[in-house]
Amino acid sequence: MDISPDKTHPDTPHPDTLHDGLRGGYPPWRQRARAPGRPVLAANMRCDVLVVGAGITGSFMAEHLSALGHQVCVLDREQPGLGSTAASTAMLLWEIDASLGKLTQLYGFERAAEIYRHSLRAVSGLKKLVESAELPCGFRARNSLYLAEAGTDPRDLLAEHLLRERADLPGNYLDHRRLLSEFALTREAALLSPGSAEVDPVLLSQALLARAGRQGASLLAGEAVSYEVEGGGVLVGLANGCAVEACKVVLATGYVMPEWLHAPLHAISSTWAIATPPQQPGTLWRDRALIWEAGENYSYARTTTDNRIVIGGEDDSDLTDQAARDGAMAAKTKALLSKLAGLWPTAACRADFQWSGAFGETADGLPLIGAVPGQRHMFAAYGYGGNGITFSYMASRLIGRMIAGAHEDWFEHLAVDRPVPLGA
Repeated sequence: MDISPDKTHPDTPHPDTLHDGLRGGYPPWRQRARAPGRPVLAANMRCDVLVVGAGITGSFMAEHLSALGHQVCVLDREQPGLGSTAASTAMLLWEIDASLGKLTQLYGFERAAEIYRHSLRAVSGLKKLVESAELPCGFRARNSLYLAEAGTDPRDLLAEHLLRERADLPGNYLDHRRLLSEFALTREAALLSPGSAEVDPVLLSQALLARAGRQGASLLAGEAVSYEVEGGGVLVGLANGCAVEACKVVLATGYVMPEWLHAPLHAISSTWAIATPPQQPGTLWRDRALIWEAGENYSYARTTTDNRIVIGGEDDSDLTDQAARDGAMAAKTKALLSKLAGLWPTAACRADFQWSGAFGETADGLPLIGAVPGQRHMFAAYGYGGNGITFSYMASRLIGRMIAGAHEDWFEHLAVDRPVPLGA
């Protein structure tokens, strides 16, 4: 393998550097970010596993697969962790975009409950990894507070709670009176659940890549432009004419899926977020719980280690290119500030930071994780919706098992080519 220093990928990019439309604006995480240096591949090479994409999904893949003893190479055309990963609000929820009730309607209770339990285990496993490896990433265990949508019947949320109890999922139902007395929030009801967390997504990604490097993984700059399955592996062609011969390939390129990868459930959407100035001590809500709303177009809020409030939402599937997202930034910021004022009136409602990002989502709220249809030796992880980091961790473990030749029935629930269910 011949590598040379990459003069076009400085270690510390300008704050306003855009990553090919992945993100716009300036999120607060990048204040502390210093992207790892990486050489350009200057000659053909071989490896056990090539991970294409060095964001949060690729970082988890690199750390886990190298820990399993694989010779791993991670390839990205952009600076690791500073694209769509930096746009994440990094709420590590085990609760999925699609409620347990919705998933039950789509797939039946047993399948829906099994998926929810695996999501809960993913956050628990991620916590154990951060603690055992002492990853410096601002990880904090948090409760989640799932609020009834404004103006809706609270019995819908009670029905969700009863389904969760049936599935042995943790949490309590708070009626209006209890929610008001314990959290000073005025919604009709909420579900309070343990087992979630928050993190700095850029620091987590970079800590995982650093650990992967210590385990023998290589991080390289380059753009994969072709994939040719041959014999016992895949030949991946790069834009500079070099090639990587890999026994296995994992596609972890965010929402940017290759044109030849068909996933009927997948769609692209955009989201916006802001971070306030640091709030005065004692003015934040109880336990700094992760707050999110029932309903299709929900907002979500968390706090940071320096006492800021981060609130995001206003998702829009019609504004998916960078120019359109930037053009909507002012209006979306105003809307998010208004929602924050309604949610927590004592907050200092100003935007110190404002940003947007594109993300992949699915019609059923579940990720696309597993073998690439029709392509031997290739795996993919896409379509995370609002559970990006949780599903990234899950994807690394699931694909690690698949590469080892293992199969479990629940893997099929997340198959890349699963059909769009009736009612989704």
